[in-house]
Amino acid sequence: MSRIGLKPIAVPAGVKVTVNGTTVTVQGPKGTLTRDIHPLMQVEVGAAEVIVKRPNDEKTAKSLHGLTRTLVANMVEGVTNGYKKELEISEGGYRVAKQGNKIVMNLGYSHDVIMTEGDGITFEVPDANHVTVCGIDKQKVGQIAAEVRGKRPPEPYLGKGVKYVGERIRRKSGKAGK
Repeated sequence: MSRIGLKPIAVPAGVKVTVNGTTVTVQGPKGTLTRDIHPLMQVEVGAAEVIVKRPNDEKTAKSLHGLTRTLVANMVEGVTNGYKKELEISEGGYRVAKQGNKIVMNLGYSHDVIMTEGDGITFEVPDANHVTVCGIDKQKVGQIAAEVRGKRPPEPYLGKGVKYVGERIRRKSGKAGK
């Protein structure tokens, strides 16, 4: 059984955590994040750490305890270092380019697929076959990366498409010959 909710969250220098009722706000060098937490959970801010407490040992309180602690820890990590997801466009002549605050993807359709930065999300395009989604909110970074991947998911026969760097695609064999 995990005891992750009992661990204190270390707050690095330059990061300020404030609690107002059920709203937790974390300010750091990369920006500010705010999140409402469940009313059962209590967040206490110390000098250099944050502690999440639960009122009792019921199943709901235990599961919310670990979740709340992880959400607050992700907020602290996001405003300190940020998050990034790297995507790779493989094979098939597909490519991506950055134009201003947009990325333009040529993914084999009759039209270009265009996605715009926003909500604290930025795109980096180091070359024509790689895209990096960056931001301070872990959930938004993962969601936007999944939407980029969803424009042309990798297919199992040739492996063409947009995939995460390091993702392993299950390949299928083609037609069986005689």
